[in-house]
Amino acid sequence: MPPTHDTLPAGHDFAAYARTHWSGLLATARLLTEDPGAAAELARRTLVRMCARWRQVPRNDVDFHVRRCLVRGHLRRLRGRRAARRRAVLVLRIWEGLADAEIAQLLGCSVGAVRAHARHGLKAAGSDPGRLREGYARAVEDLVPSEVPLAYVQARGRVTRRRRIAVAAAVCAALLTPVGLLAADRFGGGGVQDEASGAPAGSRSATSPVRVVAPGERVTAGPDVRVWLTADGGHWSVPLRLKGLEDSEPAPGKAGVSLRLDTVKGGFFLSGLFRGLSGDPGRVEVRTGDGTVTAKVLVLAGSPGWGIWYASAPLPVKDVKTLLSTGGDERIVTVYDASGKVAARSADTWGRI
Repeated sequence: MPPTHDTLPAGHDFAAYARTHWSGLLATARLLTEDPGAAAELARRTLVRMCARWRQVPRNDVDFHVRRCLVRGHLRRLRGRRAARRRAVLVLRIWEGLADAEIAQLLGCSVGAVRAHARHGLKAAGSDPGRLREGYARAVEDLVPSEVPLAYVQARGRVTRRRRIAVAAAVCAALLTPVGLLAADRFGGGGVQDEASGAPAGSRSATSPVRVVAPGERVTAGPDVRVWLTADGGHWSVPLRLKGLEDSEPAPGKAGVSLRLDTVKGGFFLSGLFRGLSGDPGRVEVRTGDGTVTAKVLVLAGSPGWGIWYASAPLPVKDVKTLLSTGGDERIVTVYDASGKVAARSADTWGRI
């Protein structure tokens, strides 16, 4: 059977995670490389890379990031080999049991490309998924994983982290002067311009805030925040969850909108789930300390009547405190349908910071 991915140990501890998942990493690496020595090296390199950036890995989405590091690290050394990508798709789909949308996110390609790789891979293997799964099980049944080389991994991880910090600092220092001159020229010349087109601010046509996504397609919504939809509802991957600072999720089939608050770099990230629309949403407005902004919206195809909304930028701490300290019947989030009518509003009472 495929390796199970246990719940992340308390404290987001790298050492505990490495010990728990080492055998599963080795098994997947063995199936990818078809070589015991290469598999052990691939698993070690993966843990070193993850150790170097462990503080930035969202606590509730570790497995996705580790899998992506493992698979992309393997394919990076075999760049241009189509057979390796096809095998990676089959291992992720059949052994790991991942959906095509998540495999596409792992590989950085389209869902259509994943399906094409799977189709050609099965044809080349001359087998169906059931027999291929049995073959994978036989390939790893004699695998006796050694103890995770934790001391080596952590030492190399610290070196890699320091090197990355040094490179980033050097790049930032090199860019400071040109950026300063550009800013002085842009704002000192007497007119604010649109950064993308050079046209006056506000002259660019607005784009729709609603985006249709595939089930399991992960979208980067904010600093270290990823959101995705599946048939059972919305999902979040965030660095740190603040317990108690969220509305209850609206019941399926009933109009309603939830509001949650997550800590991110630069402030707080506002998002939530809405339900109960008879069709597509028109827009979602969020009241902030500076007024009202239009949120971004993710929905599945087929007008299911629900989706995820999120603010496009983090809210500073002072603005969130002002926002949540208001009383009365003020509503923070309002959902409008495609005709412009109010479909749902958040509750008139909420938590306090």
